[in-house]
Amino acid sequence: MTIVSSTDFDTRRSIDSGTETQVRAVQEILSRVKEEGDEAVRAYTERFDRVRLEQFRVTEEEIAQAAGQLDPLVLEALTEAAQNIRDFHARQVRQSWFTTKESGTMLGQIIRPLKRVGLYVPGGSAAYPSSVLMNAIPAQIAGVREIIIVTPPGQDGTINPAILAAAQIAGVKQIYKMGGAQAIGALTYGTKQVPAVDKIVGPGNIYVALAKREVYGLVDIDMVAGPSEIVVLADETAEPRYVAADMLSQAEHDPMASAVLVTNSKKLAEQVATELERQVALLPRREIAEASIRNHGAICLVDNLDAGFDVVNRLAPEHLELLIENPFEQLGKVENAGAIFLGEYSSEPVGDYFAGTNHVLPTNGAARFASGLSVDEFIKKSSVVSYSKQDLARNGKKIMALAEQEGLSAHARAIEERLKDL
Repeated sequence: MTIVSSTDFDTRRSIDSGTETQVRAVQEILSRVKEEGDEAVRAYTERFDRVRLEQFRVTEEEIAQAAGQLDPLVLEALTEAAQNIRDFHARQVRQSWFTTKESGTMLGQIIRPLKRVGLYVPGGSAAYPSSVLMNAIPAQIAGVREIIIVTPPGQDGTINPAILAAAQIAGVKQIYKMGGAQAIGALTYGTKQVPAVDKIVGPGNIYVALAKREVYGLVDIDMVAGPSEIVVLADETAEPRYVAADMLSQAEHDPMASAVLVTNSKKLAEQVATELERQVALLPRREIAEASIRNHGAICLVDNLDAGFDVVNRLAPEHLELLIENPFEQLGKVENAGAIFLGEYSSEPVGDYFAGTNHVLPTNGAARFASGLSVDEFIKKSSVVSYSKQDLARNGKKIMALAEQEGLSAHARAIEERLKDL
């Protein structure tokens, strides 16, 4: 991998908005699902997943049998990870509040959960049971009454047992065998078999991402996620093997994934470059990781760590590792990052799977303004105003002045009518 200086390093990432052909295909699928409902979903499932289904919903028997098909250690890990995720997200719960002034005016905010949420889960070889836990558990903690999972079936009409086991651990019982843009359409518009939801969360391929973008406004969505990213900020104290391994942990996701090392140590930079070549050759997903490292990877050499933090904040990465001496002392210098991992034992996969923090994080530099998935994603807030007679008498003319300033005389008149009686 080429080592570049910070002055030559381009921190910009292109956002894949899909080709015109892909966008049109997604729009056509959504339109047909809206008009034809289950029949359209059935036709697209037969076309893309090569299986014809009359009933989409997974049976209770299928869910119950899934756990027995898993390695016991995997089942134990999923169960414990679920508890860690619950413990972390339980601290995010908001409460409704009210405050009353001496004048008698009362202001407040009511927190309510969304009623029904749809969770998209990729299937087949890209099945991620951890994403079931990461999306479903915060929604449950927020108080969402109905969580619906959609996931594409295999050609035999079955669902990956790890997905079903994770759903059972999370307590989700409504699971439907459908994927792609057609599943997003079913969740948005509703069909005879699938109820319409208020929000859609979860990762997917480009067609799923484009479909989510198309339906936003009819429903809410979590985000339109791009390829995975990791930035490692390291000094001379970092272990090169760890740095390379952590970079490859993201590179194996996707040829478009980005893995970047930012360091003030030329020696470390050279050692990591060597380690990357050695370790990538050992990976089962070698071709994917090599393409990622070759096209979207980088080793950026900076003069000092302060310059390194500047590069990090411009990148605003999904995942940031601080493999530096005394990382806690410098944590405050991080302004933009989806998740921050401190020290050599906080490898990024710890957060991906087990620690309890959420692995649904902003990509493509969106950490400048966005946050990872949390309980907040599954609530809505209503403001409450009970204005007193005393305050309206005192402030009515000020309210009218602001309304007239904006040319909205009916707004002003609504206040004036009341002031006549005061």
